[in-house]
Amino acid sequence: MEKIDLKNLSLSELNEFLKSFGKERYRSIQILRWLYQKGVQSFDEMTNLSKKFRKELSEVSFISTLSPQRVEQAGDGTRKFLFQLEDGNRIESVLIPEKARLTLCLSTQVGCAFGCRFCLTGKIGFKRDLRVSEIVNQILAVRKTLPEDRPITNIVLMGMGEPLANYDHSLKAIALMTHSDAFNFSSRRVTLSTVGLLPQLERLSKEKTSFRLAISLNATQEETRSFLMPVNRSYPLHKVLALCRRFPLSPRARITFEYVLVEGVNDSSEDAKRLLGILKGIPSKVNLIPLNEASEIPFNKPSEEKVKCFQEILMEGGLTAIVRASKGKEISAACGQLRGKG
Repeated sequence: MEKIDLKNLSLSELNEFLKSFGKERYRSIQILRWLYQKGVQSFDEMTNLSKKFRKELSEVSFISTLSPQRVEQAGDGTRKFLFQLEDGNRIESVLIPEKARLTLCLSTQVGCAFGCRFCLTGKIGFKRDLRVSEIVNQILAVRKTLPEDRPITNIVLMGMGEPLANYDHSLKAIALMTHSDAFNFSSRRVTLSTVGLLPQLERLSKEKTSFRLAISLNATQEETRSFLMPVNRSYPLHKVLALCRRFPLSPRARITFEYVLVEGVNDSSEDAKRLLGILKGIPSKVNLIPLNEASEIPFNKPSEEKVKCFQEILMEGGLTAIVRASKGKEISAACGQLRGKG
């Protein structure tokens, strides 16, 4: 019989699994705490479980781990972690330091199927979805490298891949991130970013979920968005925005719209004014991301003046608009630069 990786199980699945041993539900909570709060790597470390129970667990299940194959650090303190998975595929995570925050950017797939023209991840194509364990193990592996007084404060599912294309595994991983007996992150500090997959967004709107939603927008017109993001041909901008208008949000919550500014493509004053118009009626804020240039990407980033002008138009129109400083660019750790290269 193939052994079960405990980190692939949700709390309810763990309850069912332990029921087969005749164990009480509270044992699930104990195991969650050992796995995610303590970060143990063996059953022997679970000292409040009997030796007999630990032996039984080890016979039918195991605790997976990830170890970084390489860690690079940029001058601004950003660190990029390269992980090799058991099948030889590679993924990357990025740790971004700010004054009051330490944000970890996680991957949810090996590669990406959506081929946005400003993103290097899409150039390697789609290899496979990550399992729940492979998503949460990125957190545990990075956390092990940190001093206790500098914990990870924020999680963003914005690394390699499209989280909603790996819907079940991404959401199970987020449930563990926000569970009080697992990672215990505030739901306000976990963000999932999507290119706007309508069937999955529709499903998400009907489920009880607790995290922040970010939509990769990047254009104000259908033609331009289809040029930058081929997914727009299947799930057009106007339909994504219509769903955002009716998406159930908790009080004071907003949808973040990410907008990569590309010189001469989507960075004009007219684009900024159109953006104000199309976001009207949606509780929202905008993250402006000047393009991170690379030799394989056939675009340039706009001048600082143009970025500032774009931001000012949005702010004068009443939108919260933040220009995201590019971090980790020198080690190819910035937005759109992850490729899992060895």
